[in-house]
Amino acid sequence: MDDALTRQPIGEFLGQLAARLPAPGAGATAAIEAGLSAGLVAMIGRFTTDPEHADVIQEIVAEADARRDACLAAAAADEEAFSAVADAMKLPRDTDEERASRRRALGAAQLEAARPPQVVIEAAVELVALAERLLPIANRNLISDVAAAAAAARAAASTARLAVETNLPGIEDDDARAELRTAVAVVDELLARADEIEDAVRAEMRR
Repeated sequence: MDDALTRQPIGEFLGQLAARLPAPGAGATAAIEAGLSAGLVAMIGRFTTDPEHADVIQEIVAEADARRDACLAAAAADEEAFSAVADAMKLPRDTDEERASRRRALGAAQLEAARPPQVVIEAAVELVALAERLLPIANRNLISDVAAAAAAARAAASTARLAVETNLPGIEDDDARAELRTAVAVVDELLARADEIEDAVRAEMRR
């Protein structure tokens, strides 16, 4: 994990996000969104103290903590990878040889740039599953936070899908392209599941 990112104040990160810089961008944003989801899941778990569900809660908290760390690592990796894409785009393209070399370099860089958001999608899938497990047993004072965790995972997956898809056209490796398309194919189902969690929470709060 990038220690600098873990120590970076949120205001500084947002300032860099708003600046005219190649990174951070959408990919890092998706990773942070997923990290927020993981943090909420873990927090809810730690406030849920029913002994009957202690073992399940312990599993949920441990998994959420691991996903939070993975998302921070993905955010750092995304910043590095997109900077490499920006560098590849600056390569000369005056001759056929230069254009071919630039295309190969850009394709390789875009493949690496698609990897962190792929990790984020995988994390978001797991986080929605954790929210589903948590919903029926969570501290009822925190059920709105369960919905918020699902919503953050939803935003992360939707944003990460865009970050993957924007890189697909430049990737020349057919197997890698197929793998990435498979990775993003799960997002629609994830979004629907996150919506179902929110609907269930809102219905309970209206009772």
